[in-house]
Amino acid sequence: MPGITRVPEPSGAACEVSDKLVPSCGAWWGIAPEIFTGRPPGRALERAERRMGRTADIMHVYHRGDELFPTPAERAIARDPDGRRLLLVNWKPSFDHTWEQISRGALDARIDRLAAHIVRTFPERFFLTVHHEPENDVRETRGRGMTAADYAAMFRHVVTRLRHGGVTNAVTVMTYMGAPNWASEPWFEKLYPGDDVVDWVAMDPYVDHRVHSFDGLVNKTRPEFPRWPGFYRWMRERFPDKPVMLAEWGVFERHDRLGFKESFFTSVRQELGEYPQIKALVYFDSPRAPRGDTRFDTTPGGRRAFGELARDTRLDATVPAG
Repeated sequence: MPGITRVPEPSGAACEVSDKLVPSCGAWWGIAPEIFTGRPPGRALERAERRMGRTADIMHVYHRGDELFPTPAERAIARDPDGRRLLLVNWKPSFDHTWEQISRGALDARIDRLAAHIVRTFPERFFLTVHHEPENDVRETRGRGMTAADYAAMFRHVVTRLRHGGVTNAVTVMTYMGAPNWASEPWFEKLYPGDDVVDWVAMDPYVDHRVHSFDGLVNKTRPEFPRWPGFYRWMRERFPDKPVMLAEWGVFERHDRLGFKESFFTSVRQELGEYPQIKALVYFDSPRAPRGDTRFDTTPGGRRAFGELARDTRLDATVPAG
């Protein structure tokens, strides 16, 4: 079947990965490894995989401005014969131009240069998110060039320009913050660029002191925002035919509850089956995340529970060869 790679499921049944990298059996397991440690990506991934006891399906990497990607190190990670991986590339095209300026062509030369680089060096399929978590950058003041509608136009322009440049292997991801306060803003729905330029929808939720289980993570609600149903519920209703990704998720250290990470990772394993639209979980592993330590192995129990989750058979999709 065109656009389908058949891979074996452990039971022997046929499993499929679509041309948009959606696995029909289970979900992808990924990681942004040892962020803010200064370690090179290959070394950071090697260490993280040894710590969690398995090879990652997805490696989350970050780029900005005129950086070209995938880099040689990232290409080596994707093509590792001992364990192929999908790349999730997180790109912010500019910190010096507004979304409106980008949508009107201010960075077309940069986009075209990147497209030529990808076409020349990396034919494999990969995930691409453009300026993730835009909510807290929105400025609805007229003339600022940073409205929610400007973001949608920017995302659309970047993706369309890359495609015109020959980049047909990028599976596009629209990544939201996953926070009820921003989702309750009147402009929130205007952020979405359109089904034709978005293949997956994603959220970046973190486990703060008000989250106690996996459902509380993916369906965060707050009393002060009573109309917000939670991100997974909203995505299921708003995008019933699109796969959902946790592009970043992490559990902050709780010094008053030393066993909390262990109990939380256990809850993910127990509750994961209730969220069939989630087709990828990509953990953000860092000793110095902006709001705390998200390393999964700060306690023996946390490491054990995370490893059990990582090796769950529902997270056993097979990365296609091309």
